Amino acid sequence: MSERSNRRILLIDDTQSIHVDFRKILTPTPEQTVELDEMEATLFGSDVKSASPLFELDSAFGGQEGLGKLKWALQENRPYALAFVDMRMPEGWDGAQTIEHLWQADPRLQVVVCTAYSDYSWDELLDRLQAHDRLLILKKPFDNIEVQQMANTLLTKWDMTERASVQMDHLGQMVERRTRQFTEASVELQREIDERKQLETQLVQSEKLASLGQLAAGVAHEINNPIGFISSNLGTLDGYFKQLQEMLDAYRDAEEAIGSNELIERLNQLRERVELEFLREDIPLLIKESKDGINRVGQIVKDLKDFSRVDSNQEWQWANLQQGIESTLNIVANELKYKADVLKEYQDLPDIECLPSQINQVIMNLIVNASQAIGPERGTLTLRTGVEAETVWIEVADTGSGIAPDSLQKIFDPFFTTKPVGQGTGLGLSLSYGIVKKHRGDITVRSEVGVGTTFRVELPIHQSKPLPPR
Repeated sequence: MSERSNRRILLIDDTQSIHVDFRKILTPTPEQTVELDEMEATLFGSDVKSASPLFELDSAFGGQEGLGKLKWALQENRPYALAFVDMRMPEGWDGAQTIEHLWQADPRLQVVVCTAYSDYSWDELLDRLQAHDRLLILKKPFDNIEVQQMANTLLTKWDMTERASVQMDHLGQMVERRTRQFTEASVELQREIDERKQLETQLVQSEKLASLGQLAAGVAHEINNPIGFISSNLGTLDGYFKQLQEMLDAYRDAEEAIGSNELIERLNQLRERVELEFLREDIPLLIKESKDGINRVGQIVKDLKDFSRVDSNQEWQWANLQQGIESTLNIVANELKYKADVLKEYQDLPDIECLPSQINQVIMNLIVNASQAIGPERGTLTLRTGVEAETVWIEVADTGSGIAPDSLQKIFDPFFTTKPVGQGTGLGLSLSYGIVKKHRGDITVRSEVGVGTTFRVELPIHQSKPLPPR
């Protein structure tokens, strides 16, 4: 449609004379209006208007014909704004049926019912057509002014409705665009919030690791000295007891030279009362167990230092992964001893350039997760290592319950966990994934429900690029 208002009208009536009358009223010839235009210009001091038709009027002599013209006009993008429809047309559809079909094709069409009498009351017609706001009645015989007023009013209404519809469509598009922008902004904001939470969690985890490193340093400093002198004292005590053993043997040999039977009897009673033979056997065992225990404490402190690498200052360095695995196993030994047998299938590995404490954290997360997945019945945890070209790999396999396929795709997502509420944060694997990616490596998983799960970590031997910002 052009910017000019829609003046197109369709008249549907089976009487030829009605069409003639409507054309005289709505589309008078220019000659008929020239005199009136000149008089109007003289009266108001304005220019004479150029002659142009007031309305565009098309005719149809039945409902079916009218519907055909309406559809053609829609296809040509020249819709009718108004239709005058005769109520009684003996051939074909009556007025009500015609209006129903017209509105099915174009719900925007304004309609005036032309009738002298009708098979329907006005209320019945309104209720049937559900058109209280789009339908007027024109009683025959009709007045010329009334026809023109109806045409002007309804055509203006059509234009206003059309403009409102266009504005509503434009407003709807703006709302949709703004809604889409808001949704995209919300998604981006949520992503930033999730990333911030993950970064905050990683920071907390890093602080925990730093605290663990400081604790390990303090424990090593405070415990190593007493461990040293206790171990030294036990060694000295072991030597002293061996000397006492020699002295006791000498006393026993000297008993044969004692002539007093009473004294010999008293010595025998004393020997039985203090269980001398038992002490001579048990004291060396106690000393040996104490020395083993002290060595074990020393090894735990060493493993704790190796695990946290307190002397590394979080700098890239060359480290032996197998040593890290063993240190980590010692740290989580209490978690494993009642749940799983540990099998080791190691290959010789070259040292790799890494952040050892963070790699140890990944290994610990995988081992603890595997232990927890095994369940109440004792299972097997298998640790494998290998090297391929410029990459080393570690596998942690368990005989646990396995992971369902729908969960398998989300296990590295932050805060995702299959554990009961309160038993898991859903951050261990997410942090492990971030650490491995920071090392330009890869972490993958394969699992079968009821059989078990295997995590595989692949790490490059060399870090050819600078360390990413932490």
